[in-house]
Amino acid sequence: MRLWVLLSLLLLQETLPHVIGQPGKSRRPKEPGENKIKPVNKKIKPKTSKMKDRESADSSLKSQSILTQVMDKGRFQKLAATLSLSAGQSIELRCKGSNVTWNYPSYLDTFKDSRLSIKQLDRYSQLILANSTAADTGEYSCWLQLCNGNKCRKDETKTGSTYIFFTDKEELFVPTPSYFEIVYLNPDKPAVIPCRVTSPSAKVTLHREFPAGEIEADGTDIIYDVKKGFVYQHPTSDHKGIVYCKAESQGAPQISIKYHLLYVEVPKGPPSTTIAASSSRAEVSDSIHVICTVLGEPDVDVNFRWQYPGQESERPVIIQNFWRLINRGTGHTTRISKSVLLVEDFEAKDAGNYICIAQNLQGETTVATKVELN
Repeated sequence: MRLWVLLSLLLLQETLPHVIGQPGKSRRPKEPGENKIKPVNKKIKPKTSKMKDRESADSSLKSQSILTQVMDKGRFQKLAATLSLSAGQSIELRCKGSNVTWNYPSYLDTFKDSRLSIKQLDRYSQLILANSTAADTGEYSCWLQLCNGNKCRKDETKTGSTYIFFTDKEELFVPTPSYFEIVYLNPDKPAVIPCRVTSPSAKVTLHREFPAGEIEADGTDIIYDVKKGFVYQHPTSDHKGIVYCKAESQGAPQISIKYHLLYVEVPKGPPSTTIAASSSRAEVSDSIHVICTVLGEPDVDVNFRWQYPGQESERPVIIQNFWRLINRGTGHTTRISKSVLLVEDFEAKDAGNYICIAQNLQGETTVATKVELN
């Protein structure tokens, strides 16, 4: 009887752990922290996922446009990269923010067009363009300004932009104020023939005036961008000449203005500057002029500054600045910029060094010459 009871107790001890959920001797050894850590990990995972979702939401907010179009009945529409409207329609755009700056086709400012109205309200800025025309085609963008005192900068995370086509079957090309335009071909940067169209569906081709023929846009060296025109990616002297564009869209083809392509070959850098006086020696009451000359790229402006004897005593002088294009042969065109300083009724205090400082976007160059009194 005792032996039977002992065997029963042993059997009960072997089966009991499995009933209450603890591992028996026959199961694998328990990993360190196996029972306690894993449930905690399961609770942390949702938190990690929420953080990732929040980061993803923040990222999407950074790229979200703050520009909308006001539709009828108080509805709003987020704008895509491009928008097509018929010429004659009015449009209202809104940009969220209390300090907003706008960018739009520059000619609207040039002619101070009364059709354009911009108002800054408490929570948004409003742009209204009434009675649109084909010439209004272009980029419309806005951004929030971050200011600290008098210094402001663009908030790159809060911007909006769209390119609007104001379609007009009578004006396939965006109108320009002139009938002829010069395009400089620089070997260091792409050149754009800006024959933009008012309809994104228009078929546009590029043509040479002489010898007459179509210039193929191969998508590599010459590409067509509906927002810019034809782009020469790597201009050479072979591209010089007179060209024009032709557009077709459900009707008779239309011709753009003509573009004169001039090839430029001038080294990059600060202005290449020289200075010379009409005479190195002068008599009292003589007139002396000093010329500062810069040879540079046709489309690069040069600013001149002078330092001369008698400047501190406010000695009156006459300064004239001008420039012109010259053809250096083989199709190369450069720009000569000059500044002329004229001293009338030369006096003893006018003798000394005349210093010219020429500056462009690449830097500045200082040159000097001396004029003495006889």
